[in-house]
Amino acid sequence: MRLQHFVMRPLLSTMLVAISSQAYADTVELPRINIITGSDNAIHKLPGSVAVIDAEQLETIQPLSTEDALKRIAGVNIKGEEETGVVANIGLRGLSSAEQKTLILEDGVPVAPGLFIGNGRYYNPRIQHIESIEVLKGASSLRYGPSTIGGVINYKSKTPEEGVQVSGRVGSFGLKEGTVEAGFVSESGDAQAGFIYTHADADGFQDKDYDMEDLMIKGGIELANGQWIGVKFSHYENDANISYRGLFLGDYQSESGYNPAPDDYFLTDRQSIDINHEWDINDDALLKTVVYWSEVTRDYWRYDVDTPASEAAGRWVYADTLTGNNRSFERIGIDTRLTLQNTLFDIDGEAEIGVRYFVEESDDKRIRATREQDRTGVNDRHREDSAKSLAVFAQNRFDITDRFSITPGLRLETYEQKRKVLTDNNASETSDNTELLPGLGATYFINDDTQLFASAYKAFSPAENAAALDGLVDQKLEAERSVNLEVGVRGKVDRWNYELAAFQMDFENQIVDGNSDPNLSQQNGGETMHRGIEMVLGYDFGSGFSVDSNLTYIPTSEFTQGEFDGNRISYSPEVLANLQLNYHNGPLKTAVAMHYTGSQFGSSDNKRDISGTGGGVGGIWGGKLHSYTVVDLFASYDVSQQFTVFGSVKNLMDKHYIAGLRQGIYAGPERSVEVGAKYKF
Repeated sequence: MRLQHFVMRPLLSTMLVAISSQAYADTVELPRINIITGSDNAIHKLPGSVAVIDAEQLETIQPLSTEDALKRIAGVNIKGEEETGVVANIGLRGLSSAEQKTLILEDGVPVAPGLFIGNGRYYNPRIQHIESIEVLKGASSLRYGPSTIGGVINYKSKTPEEGVQVSGRVGSFGLKEGTVEAGFVSESGDAQAGFIYTHADADGFQDKDYDMEDLMIKGGIELANGQWIGVKFSHYENDANISYRGLFLGDYQSESGYNPAPDDYFLTDRQSIDINHEWDINDDALLKTVVYWSEVTRDYWRYDVDTPASEAAGRWVYADTLTGNNRSFERIGIDTRLTLQNTLFDIDGEAEIGVRYFVEESDDKRIRATREQDRTGVNDRHREDSAKSLAVFAQNRFDITDRFSITPGLRLETYEQKRKVLTDNNASETSDNTELLPGLGATYFINDDTQLFASAYKAFSPAENAAALDGLVDQKLEAERSVNLEVGVRGKVDRWNYELAAFQMDFENQIVDGNSDPNLSQQNGGETMHRGIEMVLGYDFGSGFSVDSNLTYIPTSEFTQGEFDGNRISYSPEVLANLQLNYHNGPLKTAVAMHYTGSQFGSSDNKRDISGTGGGVGGIWGGKLHSYTVVDLFASYDVSQQFTVFGSVKNLMDKHYIAGLRQGIYAGPERSVEVGAKYKF
């Protein structure tokens, strides 16, 4: 698992030295795996709903996090914990945003620390090195996995442009952020390299301070016979003063602005390397391969609470003892996919065939300490989790006519999980599963500007190690599965562009507590049903004015079996909406954006009063979160071709709202102001 020490780092260094020694020309696209491939019309080949946030849109909305950008896409719900999205809380199409049933990639590579072993939310890519975001739903997501029940999100990293660019912004809550980008391209255009480095720190909303740095280095070189090889190295560190604990109800209602866990820290460190190879074999065949490695460490230090004293005080009262839940994760894998133009059964079409294999493992230590020990103490629980997964898939688009295409596909994914407890005499247990996932999609052009699409496919999310091997017993849990249906239309008419999609996700095998076998603490039991529609509508008024909007309506997102039969899924609002008015006139760009999140429940029991489990404060909190609307204002001005100034007002109306619950209330950030500038040399 330490391949990077012997191969990856020397290869990266050699490539960067070779590239930086050459003269420079225009920037080119380095090889990587995109989920939307081909020309500008590639979206029309996909039999499902697709959304793209491009570089221009990201520049307009000036997000502080990937989640700040994603919440503006139809069907996406974010359970906010703090303004920079240190951890991922993303739900699609009625799936709870407190769970991970959506696959998240960067340049086609999984970013979650553990896809099978758990803890998928512990890393969230930094928006400063992201060029655009792709969101894919429908049968085309079979090309990826696991956990594609909601769909696939792919963050596309920037390719540093030739030259040097510096940018920075300052703002409310003591925000200070600076970014340097530098790119180098050979005169012939057959080699290039560059880097993007960001440092940011802030006192943070509610004094949840953080100190973050993010570095990405990319390089690529053209080989013989239509081949490219590219390397991406990234490093990320963040010391964030965040916790599971939020405000008590009284302090939230009085709009208190203090940090409810002032000494708790979430410390993250991540390194990764991707090596991409692209081979344009001939006019009909393209082979893409990526070998990837990542390592994440996450130390989470939380002080113990005095529950009776906390209940009496109406806020958390802390003891002098603390626990460090300190975990490290490592993954190495390979993903290769071949695209072939063909005439199967005398029908023109395009096939994609792929294989993916990876191994992931984690080292989990629980450290008991005291305030005086300065984060050192006794390791009273030491576990090792691991998993290996092999997946193969194939699909073929048959162009039946110039207007009508169908795309059948099949994915096979087999995996094995293992847990070993070192503090229990190295006791261990394993579990394995195999999933067969068929899918079928279709597209039909009514005319050149209007397209119908439909799909049906099966998706799954694996039971993570903590559930599958709970108590060091093979719980014999099948994967959580969903049969997904979608039908829609997209197109443009004069100045209008639109997309309308109706969907259903019939979810089974949800993991719930309890089992008739006393040796098993968990079982496959609950079933849920999700039905809704997504509407996207835009209009260009001319003279620089345009409007973009979307609406998500999910009337059904509920348990259909078990203890919570008929209850709504937690963190699944019935209505989500976005409206953005844009004005672009020469060097000036402005926008006013409105985001609406409907009411939602914080727990599966659908209780309405906000409180801890059983009326106490020690457990996970539930209750009804009321709807809220947040308005943001953005503006930028190109002083010259090289120099741009920009600024924003987030939560312009200073809306006070609950963004989420955990052990207490996460309040949404109050009004904030940011100003910045960028200059390209």
